[in-house]
Amino acid sequence: MPERGRLEPGEARSTGAIPERRVPQPWPKDRRFRILSIDGGGIRGIFPAAVLAGLERSYAGGSPLASFFDLVAGTSTGGILAIGLGAGLSAEDLLRLYVERGCEVFPPLPDSKLGRLRARIRDVRHYTRYLYNREALKNLLTEKLGDRLFGDSSLRLCIPSFDGRHSEVFVYKTPHHADYWTDRHERMVDVALATAAAPSYFRPFEHGGYTLVDGGVWANNPIMLAVIEALICFDVTPNCIDVLTLGCGEDSYVVSGNLVTKGGLWHWRKIMEAAMRLQSLAATNQARLLLGPPSVMRIDPPDFEPKIRMDDWRRAVAKMVPAAEQSLAANGAKIADLFLQQRATQFEPVPIDR
Repeated sequence: MPERGRLEPGEARSTGAIPERRVPQPWPKDRRFRILSIDGGGIRGIFPAAVLAGLERSYAGGSPLASFFDLVAGTSTGGILAIGLGAGLSAEDLLRLYVERGCEVFPPLPDSKLGRLRARIRDVRHYTRYLYNREALKNLLTEKLGDRLFGDSSLRLCIPSFDGRHSEVFVYKTPHHADYWTDRHERMVDVALATAAAPSYFRPFEHGGYTLVDGGVWANNPIMLAVIEALICFDVTPNCIDVLTLGCGEDSYVVSGNLVTKGGLWHWRKIMEAAMRLQSLAATNQARLLLGPPSVMRIDPPDFEPKIRMDDWRRAVAKMVPAAEQSLAANGAKIADLFLQQRATQFEPVPIDR
């Protein structure tokens, strides 16, 4: 058995699990614990990025939006946003990154007859091959994050991935508790690539002896991951926690037609979409039951027809930015009242004592 929490490279994370209840750290009784949770969704992450940028621009009084939250959880594209905030990038910086340079990661096809033909060919190819090379995303992240370490984040972060080598959930955590020290020396770029290794779009990310896949396969909406983290790490009660949870669009999945009459793998090929939607709905509802409905604000874009693909940069820019502006017009003041009235206490990483 390894030393408490210590793991050898490539060793299953469960091997280092601590067998007793984690000791909660003190938390001021007069301060509420505020959480920001950001879903996965590929380039549709433009929506939460635009919401955050709008809040920062219009309601944060010139302060970085991240300075108002005590913990941020993000999955996949939401993990990239969370890590960017922890690295000190403004929400406006992150929005520009998605809008202006998302096309480098997901190159759009021409809007022409030839482009539509190539799109159909691409869709067929998608059944047997990864669509994109990770290098474009890696280069973009490296340009923005450099060699910053995960433990240098100015925010407490929880970033889920999935380890396909040991078939286990995998959560990167900043050193906001004495039991967390394994991930502090990971590069932010590598954590971002691990959480955003979307199945069928990118190859799994081989890193540190692990085969890492997008955290969206089990926690596309990481709200409950964040809530549980707050409850086990800090001396807070459920009635002292508030959560702002931002989605990237939850495509409905209706069981009808050939799904009912024929079945089979072909007709159920998009069941992953249903799993992601239902996980998100369940997690949000669980958080509301635990914390109380007024303490959980969920902001999601409207449904679009046709649906916006996770790699459709052109339509995401055209549709998601205006959708975020409309959402802020309806909800911005309420969000500001609940989350942006008091700066969070400065996060200080727990020092290594071993």
